[in-house]
Amino acid sequence: MEQVRLGIIGIGNMGTAHANNIKDGKCPEIKLTAVADINPKRLEWAAEKLDPSVAKFSTAEEMLDSGLIDAAIVAVPHYDHPKYAMECFKRGLHVMVEKPAGVFTKQVREMNEAAKKSNVIFGMMFNQRTDHVYRKMRELVQSGSLGAIRRTNWVITGWYRPQAYYDSGAWRATWSGEGGGVLLNQCPHNLDLWQWICGMPTKVSTHMYFGKWHDIEVEDDVTTFVEYANGATGVFVTTTGDAPGTNRFEITLDKGKLIAEDGKLTLWELETPEPEFSKTNKVPFGQPKSTKIEVETDGQSPQHVGVLNAFAAAILRGEPLVAGGEEGINGLTLSNAMHLSAWLGKEISLPFDEDLFYNELMKRVQNSRRKENINAVVADTSGTYGNK
Repeated sequence: MEQVRLGIIGIGNMGTAHANNIKDGKCPEIKLTAVADINPKRLEWAAEKLDPSVAKFSTAEEMLDSGLIDAAIVAVPHYDHPKYAMECFKRGLHVMVEKPAGVFTKQVREMNEAAKKSNVIFGMMFNQRTDHVYRKMRELVQSGSLGAIRRTNWVITGWYRPQAYYDSGAWRATWSGEGGGVLLNQCPHNLDLWQWICGMPTKVSTHMYFGKWHDIEVEDDVTTFVEYANGATGVFVTTTGDAPGTNRFEITLDKGKLIAEDGKLTLWELETPEPEFSKTNKVPFGQPKSTKIEVETDGQSPQHVGVLNAFAAAILRGEPLVAGGEEGINGLTLSNAMHLSAWLGKEISLPFDEDLFYNELMKRVQNSRRKENINAVVADTSGTYGNK
């Protein structure tokens, strides 16, 4: 096999972006051979814009059974991510799942168990793991050279969305269609990076507002406090209502502080580790000396294209993925815990009761309202991701 024959399930915003990247020759080891969408207008788009050799199907199952593909991208609304991943596993097809892994961890755990029994490559579209700043940040933290983590703070309010965004699809920002708001749509990337770099917390406490800035039923404003096993703490703040927004990620460690902001990584390195300084310094208002270092990186952030090229290399040559599919449950665990904390008004310890979360979610699904008289819009997603 010289190229991976790829099918895309769902050619909405992200499916279209992937199709265009492949069409533009950015993924030389991938050949787009089929697309599937239940919306006839999207199939008309495919017939007009894609190579005539690309087969068009009105159901995912038809495409998966066609024999035309070796692998698939799942780019449908969130609830169906595990469903179609498992349909791929059954047929021995490799699969790349768009974020999030699903809506609730119980469902994603089932997907992960099915993946273990299959003999296919299973990846998650965590494209921000390719960002040069976050890769370097993880390298420094995980190496232990800066000591233990003491505090993590991420203010990620750069996900601004106007009402027109939420009105672009009847399923958007509904409990029944999307399963959540900013935590399920925009922040899966940040939640994944947070745990990928810093590890998982043990306790989560969240204040959350539903439809504070928009005419929607799900959350669009979130503030979370977490605790880690070693006593470190963290704060995560996000919204789709701030303009201009902020994207500043700080990690304080024994030997200094890392700050990721504006596409740069800064290290304030302490001359003496803080625990040692605090014990040995004799000056009441003494401060440990620090040096500001602009950390060098390789400057590369291939984003979605990088994830897809790694996916093809994993299938063809056994090379590593950017993110294994089974890792998608980690960030989802965080967002589920945040929702559960806000719904119940109390601190949540990890692991939490997955049945309790599911039951609370279903209460909201039962009362969910789909928007009426909505003309679905496929938008250009370029420039809406990455380290801003």
